[in-house]
Amino acid sequence: MAATGLLALRTLPGPSWVRGSGPSVLSRLRDAAVVRPGFLSTAEEETLNRELEPELRRRRYEYDHWDAAIHGFRETEKSRWSEASRAILQRVQATAFGPGQTLLSSVHVLDLEARGYIKPHVDSIKFCGTTIAGLSLLSPSVMRLVHTQDPGEWLELLLEPGSLYILRGSARYDFSHEILRDEESFFGERRIPRGRRISVICRSLPEGMGPGESGQLPPAC
Repeated sequence: MAATGLLALRTLPGPSWVRGSGPSVLSRLRDAAVVRPGFLSTAEEETLNRELEPELRRRRYEYDHWDAAIHGFRETEKSRWSEASRAILQRVQATAFGPGQTLLSSVHVLDLEARGYIKPHVDSIKFCGTTIAGLSLLSPSVMRLVHTQDPGEWLELLLEPGSLYILRGSARYDFSHEILRDEESFFGERRIPRGRRISVICRSLPEGMGPGESGQLPPAC
């Protein structure tokens, strides 16, 4: 992490969007914590922003969450989308989820103000199944994952606007995840200035829940 002074450890030559505490964790989570930069075109980003902005604008930013996981946020669950946005979400489903996985019918939309952040947490199995996939809009950010039993094992994901991140399996259950606040927002030695960030999050169905059911809003990133 930035405070340790460790250099970024890259899984592939050239620019990287994933760094970690060592080759072992990078190898184990290669398919469990995935970043797809440039998943959205500029036009697709604008499509989602135009659709979400009127609904989000009606809500106030909040500074206490029901489980204290998020600060400086507004959120909603959305199940009705325009045809253009629905096509984008179908592409997310095809990319991030297996053919046998059922998704929750509602998509979680989380709007963090520039000073907002998400504290380390593991999403409850009551709200999410084995896979979480999120589109990042407006501002770059850094997502940090830390092993719940061994804090020396960690990953950091650079989430640029238009990127898709996927957490599944061990990355979903064995690691907490957080979005760093602006003053902590570094990817290795690189400063990643935070602005307002919107994430559009698709989740696989929790075990035992029907596709049409929904519960309390989850603390997903």
